[in-house]
Amino acid sequence: MFKIKNLLAPVLFFIPQLFFAQYTDVINSNRPGETMSAYGVGKSVIQAELGVYGIKEKHDLLNYDGSGFGTDFSLRYGAFLEKLEFILDVQYQAANYDTPYTSYKKNNFRQTVLGAKYLIYDPYKNKREVNIYSYKANHSFNWRELIPAVSVFAGANFVGADNPYYFSPDGAISPKISLITQNLFGGGRWVFVTNIIADYIGTDYPSYGYVLTLTHGFNERWSGFVENQGYKSDFYSDAIVRGGAAYLLSPNMQVDASISTNFKNTPSILYGGVGVSWRYDGWYKNRQAVNKAEEKAKKNTDNEKSIDYQEKERKRKAKYE
Repeated sequence: MFKIKNLLAPVLFFIPQLFFAQYTDVINSNRPGETMSAYGVGKSVIQAELGVYGIKEKHDLLNYDGSGFGTDFSLRYGAFLEKLEFILDVQYQAANYDTPYTSYKKNNFRQTVLGAKYLIYDPYKNKREVNIYSYKANHSFNWRELIPAVSVFAGANFVGADNPYYFSPDGAISPKISLITQNLFGGGRWVFVTNIIADYIGTDYPSYGYVLTLTHGFNERWSGFVENQGYKSDFYSDAIVRGGAAYLLSPNMQVDASISTNFKNTPSILYGGVGVSWRYDGWYKNRQAVNKAEEKAKKNTDNEKSIDYQEKERKRKAKYE
C-alpha cells in the first residue's frame, strides 16, 4: 500500500489506497499551488482550505501602483461516489491604486466558482507487485508512471453586478471546465499535475489557460513545489511563476506559504501568502468501522452456516450407517 506519510502526497496531492477509495491516511490539499489535484478527498470527507495574501502591482503604461490583500477559501466535499468531489472556490481581494492624478479602490470577489470533479481514470488503483528478493526491481523506473490519472472538472463562475475585477458592469453566470492529469514519479516523492482550463465560456471574453505544478516531498512533514501558470483572453493575459512549501501539523491539518511573480510590466505583479488546510473525516471512519463490523458479522454467519451444515451432514450419514 502506498503510505502517504512517506511521500509528498499529504501536502498537495495524494495516492489512492488499495480499496480504490480516494481517502488517505493524512490530509491532501490543493494549497498552496493553483492546480487542482486529479483525486478527491474521499467519500463523506469534508475539507476546508483557507489562505491570506498580500499583493503589489505596478503598471508602466497606465502609470499606476497598487497594493492590497486578499483571502481565498475552498470547501471540498466527497459525496455519492468515491470518485466524485464537490468544490466551492471563493477569492476576495481589496486593493488601493494610485496614479499621478487620482486614487481608487477595488474591493470585491475576484472569483466565485461552484462545481464538481470526477476521476475518469486511475492508473494507480492496482498495487505494483513487491519483489522481496530484489531491491532494484522494487525501485527501478516503472513505465506506468508515465500514464497519468485523469479527472474532469465542470462548474460555473458567479459574478455580481458592478464587480471591478470583471470586464462587464453586469452580473453573469458562465461555465468553467478543466482537464486534470496527475503523475507520480519516484515512488510518489515527485508529483506532476497539469490543469488545462477553459473559463468564462460563452462570455465576450472567454479565457483559456494552463497550470503546471511539480512537487517534491522532502520528508514525512515537509514538501516544496514550483509552478507555472498561464492564461490568455482578449481582456487579460499573463504568465506567472510560483513557489512555496507546506508543513504537515497533524494527519488532518497542514500549513503553507508561497510567493508568486510574473515577467511583464503591464502590470508587474508580486504577491505572497500563507494558509492552512483542515479536514474532518469522522463520517468516513465511522462508515469504514460499520463496513468492517458488517463484514465480520457476515463472515461469522457464513462460518456458523458451514458448521451447521457439517453437523447436519454427519447426522444424515450416521442415520444410514
